[in-house]
Amino acid sequence: MDGPSWLPALLFLGVQLRALGPAAAVEVHTAKEVHAVNGTNLRLKCTFSSSSPISPDLSVTWNFQPKDLSSHEPVFYYLKEPYKLPAGRFKERVTWDGNIERNDVSIVIWNLQPTDNGTFTCQVMNPPDFYGAIGEVRLRVVQKVQFSEIHFLAVAIGSACVLMVIVVTVVIICRHRRKKAQEKRTEVSDTEL
Repeated sequence: MDGPSWLPALLFLGVQLRALGPAAAVEVHTAKEVHAVNGTNLRLKCTFSSSSPISPDLSVTWNFQPKDLSSHEPVFYYLKEPYKLPAGRFKERVTWDGNIERNDVSIVIWNLQPTDNGTFTCQVMNPPDFYGAIGEVRLRVVQKVQFSEIHFLAVAIGSACVLMVIVVTVVIICRHRRKKAQEKRTEVSDTEL
């Protein structure tokens, strides 16, 4: 026991600092809000990152809370393989569209209905990482596509391009006519001489 007297203190401090370090957790990533048209299909994207390698016991749980804030309903479950729901509003309407090796645990909801308005949650547990934020995405089912800022920008850019093509065409036609008129005048003046 003839070591430096500060060694036990350093080891104790290292253990204490490690205990203060971040706990292993799964981070789940989803969009905040998505809009979809009634009767269409929608991929709800959910990805995750984990401080541990992907475990064979990784599980994914998707739930739904309607807009009226009534109780949560199960949507989808994955543990080694996708499990279909035996009952409920999403029975036969949800399919697995994820790829665990790529940290993707997305699903597709088929034939969206106005009653699907609400919040979907995506929870991933990757033992030993059990804790972490649950991904939440609000779905808004609309009757028709709304004219968004992107659509407005696309129309504005398209219109500007069409306008430029028209202007360039008019300039080319005017120059061509001037050149013809000049050539005609030159011919007339040459014949007079």
